[in-house]
Amino acid sequence: MNVAFIGLGAIGLPMAQQIQQAGHAVVGIELSDTGRATAQAHGIEASADWRAAIDADVVVVMVATPAQLADLVSQCTPLKAGQHWVVMSTVGPAAVREQAQRLLAHGVQVIDAPVTGGVARAKTGSLLIFASGPQAALDRVTPVLVAMGDVKVAGDHVGDGQAIKVVNQHLCSVHLAAAAEALSLARSLGLDPAHVLELVQGGAGGSWMLSDRGPRMLEGTDTRVTSMVDIFVKDSGLVADAAQGCAAKVPLLAVAHQRFCLAADAGLGKRDDSRVIETWQ
Repeated sequence: MNVAFIGLGAIGLPMAQQIQQAGHAVVGIELSDTGRATAQAHGIEASADWRAAIDADVVVVMVATPAQLADLVSQCTPLKAGQHWVVMSTVGPAAVREQAQRLLAHGVQVIDAPVTGGVARAKTGSLLIFASGPQAALDRVTPVLVAMGDVKVAGDHVGDGQAIKVVNQHLCSVHLAAAAEALSLARSLGLDPAHVLELVQGGAGGSWMLSDRGPRMLEGTDTRVTSMVDIFVKDSGLVADAAQGCAAKVPLLAVAHQRFCLAADAGLGKRDDSRVIETWQ
């Protein structure tokens, strides 16, 4: 299939590579000069012009925020009727439903398919994908989705996948903040946090976030960036908005969100999200 991939960031580029390695033709669309150069160095044709996507069978979208998705849809006119868009960004149920209606008015089918697993699993084509939308549209884009990971059908309606991702990001936000607090506690108790991490991560109190982010929490501010603090400010904010919209109580999420905001306010927004631990120092 001819695939256009919009958003060749830290996670988007390896996703696009997996699609290309599965035998599909891929053109990337990325506004950053550095991002385009990196993509081309990795064998992905890249353009700064969204019109490179006009003739694609499938358009995969990995922009960062609901506002960026809305801006993209506003720019992309006219569109090819029958084209399928797969929104894989975490933008929340309301945003994806609104933009899907706008795209449907142009004859474009939309699949809502947010992912979890981070850069590490994007590089191995083993992301977990929460896909939702009409069955015929899901069937059409499945050859592209399976190149990137394990597809779980979240529901028949666009927005169901985003709703599940909201639940996922609630857990990720709370687990990440809890991991940071626990390792900070270990240090305050006079223990070696690295030794504590080694001992507890396989026990009942362990979590994927503790095992994945814990080592980087101990490496310092300049550790490599796989997901920025700003992303968790955004994602935990989306969880809070969704919870408010359905009158759900999420006090633990509120504490975690506050910590990510504190980290961003301290100038750590572009640092790895593991640096939230610095708000305990």
